[in-house]
Amino acid sequence: MANIFLIGATGGVGIRLVPDLIARGHAVTGLHRKPEQAEDLRAAGAMPVEADLMEISASDLEMMVQGSDAVVFSAGAAGSGLDRTTAIDGDGPVKLIEAARKTGVKRVYLVSVFPDAGRSRERRDGFEHYMAEKKRADAALAGSELDYVIIRPGTLQSEAGDGRVRAGHATPYGNVARGNVAAFIAELIDTPLIRREIFELTDGDVPVAEAVACLKRD
Repeated sequence: MANIFLIGATGGVGIRLVPDLIARGHAVTGLHRKPEQAEDLRAAGAMPVEADLMEISASDLEMMVQGSDAVVFSAGAAGSGLDRTTAIDGDGPVKLIEAARKTGVKRVYLVSVFPDAGRSRERRDGFEHYMAEKKRADAALAGSELDYVIIRPGTLQSEAGDGRVRAGHATPYGNVARGNVAAFIAELIDTPLIRREIFELTDGDVPVAEAVACLKRD
C-alpha cells in the first residue's frame, strides 16, 4: 500500500482515479477547492484536504504532501481564464516540485496535454497560453531530479472508458476517455520501475495493464 496525494481529486480524471487507487489498496488524500466536495471524497474512501491551488504556496503544499509516497497532479484551469491557467496549469506543478524536494517525495505523476491537441482548430490566445503553460510545467518536472512520469492524453472524453489504450513515447493523436487515463495512472503507480518518462496516451486496443507492462525498460 502506498500513500497517494492527489491534486485535482474532484476533476474529470481525479474523481475516477480515487476509487481505482482505493480498490488497489492505496491510501488516498485528495485536494479539493469547494467545501461541499469533501463528503464526496470521503464517500469514495479518500481523505479530503480543502485548499485553493491558486492561493496556496509551495510551503503550504509541502505540509500537505508530507509523508506521501507519490503525488498525482491532475488539476487544470479548464479554460477559466489566462490568470487561472497560469496559476494552476503552470505554477501549480512548479510549486509541487519545490514541495516534493523539501519533503523527500520522489514520485510525481503529472497529467499534461498531447502536443497535437487543437492543432486542427482555429488558433485562440487562451488555448495557446494553456499549451505554453503545460509545456512550462512539463519542462520544469523533466528537468528536476524527481522520479516523474508525465502523461500526455489526447482529447479528453467524459466516459469511463473500456480499459483499452494506446500508449508510447510518440503515438498518433486521438481521443481518450477520462476513465482510461485514470486507469493508466493507477497502473503506472503500481509499476514504480517506470520513472523519468513522458508518455502519450489515447484510446486503443491494448488492455491498460498490458500497455503499461510494455513501457517498462529492460
